[in-house]
Amino acid sequence: MEYTTLGSTGTAVSQICLGCMSFSEDGDGWNVDRETATEIVDRAVELGVNFFDTANVYNAGESESILGDALAEYDRDEQVVATKVRWPGANDHRNAVGLSRKTIEQELDHSLDRLGMDTVDLYQIHRWDDDTPIERTLGTLDDAVRRGRVRYLGASSMWAYQFAEALHTSDRRGLERFETMQNHYNLVYREEEREVLPLCEREGIGAIPWSPLARGYLARPDDDFETTERGANDAEERRDRIENHYRAGGGVETNERVQELADERGVSMAQISLAWLLHQPAVDAPILGVSSVEHLEDAVEAVEVSLSESDLEHLEEPYEAVGITGH
Repeated sequence: MEYTTLGSTGTAVSQICLGCMSFSEDGDGWNVDRETATEIVDRAVELGVNFFDTANVYNAGESESILGDALAEYDRDEQVVATKVRWPGANDHRNAVGLSRKTIEQELDHSLDRLGMDTVDLYQIHRWDDDTPIERTLGTLDDAVRRGRVRYLGASSMWAYQFAEALHTSDRRGLERFETMQNHYNLVYREEEREVLPLCEREGIGAIPWSPLARGYLARPDDDFETTERGANDAEERRDRIENHYRAGGGVETNERVQELADERGVSMAQISLAWLLHQPAVDAPILGVSSVEHLEDAVEAVEVSLSESDLEHLEEPYEAVGITGH
């Protein structure tokens, strides 16, 4: 495993972050059950992964509980754990949603309890909340840092003007800043390169992209995608994303080029796709969800895949602009 510094925090994290969205008690659909999830976490630690991402909303809090139990066997000081707030956790009610002081404080309590931790390393707003002034949200998050319940703050997919407003508000009011941006970015969805990623580079923000393999589309040939359980069972909204964003804008040709380069190098398509992300200067660590230990092991090897300038240009050349998705 290779390591990098998370934004301007000074904290060292593995270049692959294990995403835990699919961790659940029953493992229905494309989710993985507790036993499999624990095996994945154990193997991740063995491979040198020290960065883990979850959220209160993932399987109604089950993801946090499973991750917390799995990491309890290891030295807490060695792990960097991230979770999120914005959508409801185990209990869904009016004040379980949003970024008000009440919601943040109660959901942070619940998240820490499920994780079995006194402090979470990275606490992220899962999306923007139009109903709560950003000053109030940032003030509450600043209090959480000062009380030692949170170490660093992060944001997730939003418009660049919103992110700039949040950073400016923190600077103006002397509040803790967002240190990371968890945004939607991969080889077949590159709209973040227009404004958000340049803003991150200018402000010293670490980008930790979600969906680095485009929901699996960049991990297998286009013709084979529908044969996967996830590809066949995705919700309509996400299937629309694949058809109108990933496959559109040159996505099919990009998929073919990934396959060709993977065959030439004797590596997997997922490794080429992750390696491309790791070559992007704004990216610290893509957040990757896996359904098996084998997929994890394959992904970790991507940190050793080197791409030349001509490789990068060849992979990027088919891309055309598509509509924004993921906010």
